[in-house]
Amino acid sequence: MEQRGENLRVSGGARKLVGNYFALDHPLAEICASFPDDPIMGTARNFCRGLRIIRQPKWECLATFICSSMKQVAHIRQISHALRKRFGDRRKIDNHVIHTFPSPQRLGQSSAKELRECALGYRARNLLTTARLVALGAADLEALSSLSDVDLREKLCDFPGVGAKVANCVMLFAYERLRAFPIDVWIERVLKEKYFPRKRKVIPQRLRAFCESYFGEYGGYAQQYLFHHARKSSRNSGTPRDFSTPLRSDRNDKGRDVRTSSRKSRTPRDSSPLGMAAAGQATRPGMTKKGMLE
Repeated sequence: MEQRGENLRVSGGARKLVGNYFALDHPLAEICASFPDDPIMGTARNFCRGLRIIRQPKWECLATFICSSMKQVAHIRQISHALRKRFGDRRKIDNHVIHTFPSPQRLGQSSAKELRECALGYRARNLLTTARLVALGAADLEALSSLSDVDLREKLCDFPGVGAKVANCVMLFAYERLRAFPIDVWIERVLKEKYFPRKRKVIPQRLRAFCESYFGEYGGYAQQYLFHHARKSSRNSGTPRDFSTPLRSDRNDKGRDVRTSSRKSRTPRDSSPLGMAAAGQATRPGMTKKGMLE
């Protein structure tokens, strides 16, 4: 697969695979028509025309978002590259060499020290514990697909380092729960500035209730359009902003993640390796560029 401008060139029999990964079957016109009819959402919709939410492999998505907490986009890319290069399988496509995203088995046999060398910091222990849970069958990511949104979110939050925001991201990008609306520090700021301009304080519960009812069935798409538009607009205007990924935790979630890390991650410091699957060279977890199949 190769991108040229706004077109994707696909060779061989990969057309179906690529179409599925980039969710080209999502009814984008219907999705965009469902967005609230307000100037803020309308501007974001027009600005992000063609943007789709990809279907990420469940393990790769969960692991990437665990690594992404409190990190900016550039740092996430560096971590992903380091993990793939150190623990992933090497592949050669034409003249390009890539590395697959490491499987839970492969990461589960590593050590926290090795993972910290990939710039994960405190996230290393969270990732290691989660990888071992999945590798040993104590957690079945595929089986979670049958759960309701409420139960799925609760189960995802059982993993170390996963709070409500990360769980919503994984629900959106790996489980195709298009109603899930992740609210991080950045999106919270956008919502407060644009939808609650006269309110000095809006509690998280009210924000969550507002997003659930106001953005509706395709709230996850609305969130991505708002995020992408606000981020790009701030860059172009020269206004200094915090361009963290949508999984950046607020103070409450950060405290929870740190506590969860110390409470749940007491696994033996075993440093062996176990194997890998899934490919991925994502820029930001979950969101695809605009594009069409040629």
